[in-house]
Amino acid sequence: MPLTILVADDDFATRLSITDYLEITGYSVIAAENGKQALGLVEEFGPHLIVTDITMPQMDGYEFVRRVRTRPAFRLLPVIFLTERTSTEERIRGYQMGCDNYLAKPFELPELGAVIRSLLDRYALIAQAPSRSPEPEPMPAEARSRANGRSETDFLSQKLETGARTSPSPNAPNLTQREQEVLDLVTKGLSNILIGDRLHLSPRTVEKHVSSLFRKTESNNRAELVRFAMEHHLVR
Repeated sequence: MPLTILVADDDFATRLSITDYLEITGYSVIAAENGKQALGLVEEFGPHLIVTDITMPQMDGYEFVRRVRTRPAFRLLPVIFLTERTSTEERIRGYQMGCDNYLAKPFELPELGAVIRSLLDRYALIAQAPSRSPEPEPMPAEARSRANGRSETDFLSQKLETGARTSPSPNAPNLTQREQEVLDLVTKGLSNILIGDRLHLSPRTVEKHVSSLFRKTESNNRAELVRFAMEHHLVR
C-alpha cells in the first residue's frame, strides 16, 4: 500500500505539479489549497508526510503545522516547508513550529523527491518498525492499545505525553547522561537543530550522539529508536 503524502499550497500549478510527480513516483497524494483544509485532511487520512507552503489564505503554514504538532499522534510526522521566505528568522520560526526541512521556491521536483525519501526513511511509521525486544512479552503494550481501539502510534504518543517512566529493562544499553538528554528530545520529535538549541550543542555534536544511540540500540532510524526507547523504558 503506497505511503500517503499531503500537499498544501494555494498555487494550483505548484500543487498540481507536485501531486503529479509524487503519484508517478509511487506515492498516494492528497492535496489542499490552504492550511484549514489541510488540517482536516490530516485528521481524516493520517498522512505519512506533509509538504506545505507557508503563505496560504485562511490558515498559513506556520499555524497549520503548529496545530498538527499539538496532536500527540502526529508529533513525529515529517513536515517539509516550501517557501519563498528564506531569511534566517523565517527558517528559525519554521523549525520552532516543527518543520523538518525547508525547500526554497523555485525548487526542482527531483530534489523534493530526495528530501521526502530521506525523511520517510528517518521517520518510518512507528507502527511498522520491527520490534527490538529480545524476548516476547505475554501481552505487549501495543497489543493492549489495539485491543482498546487505539493505534500503536497513539499509544506511544500518549506515553510520551504523560511522561511515565519506570526503571530501564535489564537488556537496555547503558547511556551517558548526554545521550539520555538527546534521546528524551528525540522522542519529543525535535530535529537535531532544535535539540542543539535546547542542550547548547552544535548540530554535528547532536548527530554524533544520535548515531551513538542508533548503534547502542541497533536502530536504523528515529522511529525505531523511539520504539526501542519506549519498550525498554528509557524515556521519561
